[in-house]
Amino acid sequence: MKAVITVIGKDMVGILAKVSGTCADANANVLEVNQSVLQEYFAMVMLIDISAMNCSLDKLRENLDKNVDGMQIHVMHEDIFDSMHRI
Repeated sequence: MKAVITVIGKDMVGILAKVSGTCADANANVLEVNQSVLQEYFAMVMLIDISAMNCSLDKLRENLDKNVDGMQIHVMHEDIFDSMHRI
């Protein structure tokens, strides 16, 4: 099972470290990362493996919100993500 994490906000030092560290604490493996800095804005899409995760997606989302201040963060199960983007 996989999930997609998106992060958008003002660029600052340590965003990737905080997000990946929070995923590691939840035993979610980071599979792919795509990130960009557009002027002063940071944007990232991360694909994670949640099959061995030790908490719920809601708890992971809550921990990300707590650990990565000032960012808009979305965590979505791959099934929902796929359904939303299927034509």
